[in-house]
Amino acid sequence: MRNNLMLVKLPLLALIAMFIVGCQSTGQELSNDPSLTDGQSQTDGSSGAGDTTGSDITSLDGSDDTSMTPIVEEDMTVQQMLDEPGSALANRIIYFDFDSAKISDESLALLEAHGNFIAGNGNVSVRLEGHTDERGSREYNIALGDRRAQSVRRVLLFQGASVDQLDTVSYGEEQPAMLGHTEDAWSKNRRVELVYNVN
Repeated sequence: MRNNLMLVKLPLLALIAMFIVGCQSTGQELSNDPSLTDGQSQTDGSSGAGDTTGSDITSLDGSDDTSMTPIVEEDMTVQQMLDEPGSALANRIIYFDFDSAKISDESLALLEAHGNFIAGNGNVSVRLEGHTDERGSREYNIALGDRRAQSVRRVLLFQGASVDQLDTVSYGEEQPAMLGHTEDAWSKNRRVELVYNVN
């Protein structure tokens, strides 16, 4: 029994010793050898732990993934993530065709990003504001704006947002994004705006 215990402890002690010795070495030794490129080890020439440019990158789930991006969201506030230029979250307007509440494929991809973000941040609520162009009666446009807002709401709920995080309102034709009586102006007014509130 005592010999079996020693057989278990011996490899464990050797592993701990190797770890301690590895932690004591510094990058200073590597930088003094001009024949080595950045990230190379003096012993086997393989990529070091700090080298993220090689093709031997393995993601946390064990799969090979060379397109890993640094996770910066942990250091960013929810508001900073919303305001990040170039982010899908920075685009908060969904456009619609004439007399339609159907969401386009392009808008579905955008709403997927918003839905995942809302679902992952319980302190966020969103008001979905439905709008129409000026054509049609006031009553009809209020109803159409509501149908558009409800279409967006359904997609966000499907993506994991909770009912408590989403409110809808329809302004119909009352708050145009662009004034004018042209197709260009009308197309900018047929929309749902996602208005975030961070609690």
